[in-house]
Amino acid sequence: MKKICLILIILLLQTNNINAKEKNMILKLKYGEVEIELYKDVAPKHVERFLTLSKEGKYDNVIFHRVIDGFMAQTGDVKHGKLDSPSFDQRLAGTGGSELPNLKAEFSDVAHTRGIISAARSADPNSANSQFFICFDSAPHLDRQYTAFGKVIKGMEFVDMIKKGDPQSGSVDEPDKIISIKQK
Repeated sequence: MKKICLILIILLLQTNNINAKEKNMILKLKYGEVEIELYKDVAPKHVERFLTLSKEGKYDNVIFHRVIDGFMAQTGDVKHGKLDSPSFDQRLAGTGGSELPNLKAEFSDVAHTRGIISAARSADPNSANSQFFICFDSAPHLDRQYTAFGKVIKGMEFVDMIKKGDPQSGSVDEPDKIISIKQK
């Protein structure tokens, strides 16, 4: 009986470790690697979309088109913000998304604190598609207004190094880019 219990405990621990790794992603920047924990239980559809686009390489070479010091770094426009795409146009970056349908909001009580990953959208709460932002600091005015779906758990110092844009608009000249996002 003790052997069976021990085997079950070992299997449970291994399964939990596998599940934890499935939820973590590595965002590679020129400054270093950033580990992101995804909140599948909080925002399952947004996590699913993020995983899908990451696995397809859609986020690779996408610029950080809007970066406001002390607030957030926005990226993820896979249509107009992908440097190696025929439809790349930095002037339009931030207006596009993927070919997939928009997502319904998954608002929660997750606070927009430093390192939170959240879905960017237009004025329509159900318009999130591929774009997302990383909070540099707490932004309580976004709580329950935007879908938080993950958090930086390692490497926030590299996120802090992303080139900042205009203090008002966040528009960035010669912006930094995502090198890749892969499952850990």
